[in-house]
Amino acid sequence: MNDFDLIRKNLFRRKLRAILMIVSILVAFMIFGVLTGFYRAFTSGEDQAAADRMITVNKINFTQPMPIAYFNRVKAVEGVKQVTFANWFGGYYQDPKNFLMTLAVEPASYFSLYSREFILPPDQLQAFIRERTSAVVGEKMAEKWGWKVGDRVPISSNIFTQKNGGQSWDVTIAGIVKAGTEQVDTNFMLFQYAYFDETRTIAKDTIGWLILQTNAPADNDRVAKTIDAMFANSSAETSTDTEKAFGKAFAAQFGNIALIVLLVVGAAFVTILMIVGNTMALTIRERTREIGVLKTLGFPGPRILKLVLGESVLLALLGGIPGLVIAALIARTLRNSVANMAPSFAVSPEIALLGLVLMLALGLITGIIPALNAMRLKIAAALGRG
Repeated sequence: MNDFDLIRKNLFRRKLRAILMIVSILVAFMIFGVLTGFYRAFTSGEDQAAADRMITVNKINFTQPMPIAYFNRVKAVEGVKQVTFANWFGGYYQDPKNFLMTLAVEPASYFSLYSREFILPPDQLQAFIRERTSAVVGEKMAEKWGWKVGDRVPISSNIFTQKNGGQSWDVTIAGIVKAGTEQVDTNFMLFQYAYFDETRTIAKDTIGWLILQTNAPADNDRVAKTIDAMFANSSAETSTDTEKAFGKAFAAQFGNIALIVLLVVGAAFVTILMIVGNTMALTIRERTREIGVLKTLGFPGPRILKLVLGESVLLALLGGIPGLVIAALIARTLRNSVANMAPSFAVSPEIALLGLVLMLALGLITGIIPALNAMRLKIAAALGRG
């Protein structure tokens, strides 16, 4: 019998107790996987943010419009390399429950600025620029609804109304956008701002926000101050910040997700730490005479240490790995349901790796004190205990 067999048999000597501890650890890592997946989905925009990109929004908040005239004035600011804009549409397809992440944009400048993130064949981009009633959709959205290039799709808004009194705009799919990096989510639709602006009944000649690229990140502060000073004391004062800061502020609209995840996961792990640590200490104490026998047979202290630590690490892995697998299945099941709120919700390989590190830490922390006590135990004292 090798050491692993000893560890395995010792762990399941009391099957019910071992199973209960494994289930407790499983639940803790299932919570960890799901909540961390949500956290990563909410903050994925920060990961995609470029250091030289900035966002200008209405100073009141990003839901308030700004005059489109700001576009050319910002474009002329020294240090601004290129600029584009977007307007939130509040779109849905056929039924308000079928939310579509839809923006009205100026095609050429938008795809020039996001050339790294979005891949669109040149002929499809030219068609999007040429046709005022055209739109492009991300690969994920096209797959979800079965759309292909050339399809005529009616999209509706829960905010804007057409001049004809309706709330539906007909657009032709001019292209399918692919992600340029793994972090980019392609569950979106973009259509021509010119078509949108000339047909809506409210807030004409306004935009939602400006996206600008500076010549270098070192220019960011100066450019931001110049832009905000330019529109100070106007009817639509602005606030300019880095794309990363904007993404963080947007995520904060849903609450302090990082704090929520930390508190819930922290509480679960501390509880499990106390339960498993106490149980391991009790288990080793029950085996005091047995450890004495092992030492009498020639088992050295370090080997005893390894056996006890191995038992606690195996316990953590047997509970933690299935917990992460269940979390991944939950994420896969819920992904379509939460796509509007957290489109990239998943238990990613990075989360799985972090989970494995936590399992090893949990096993070592809960087992180290009982293992040290077992290693230092004197044979006479061990055999003398009843």
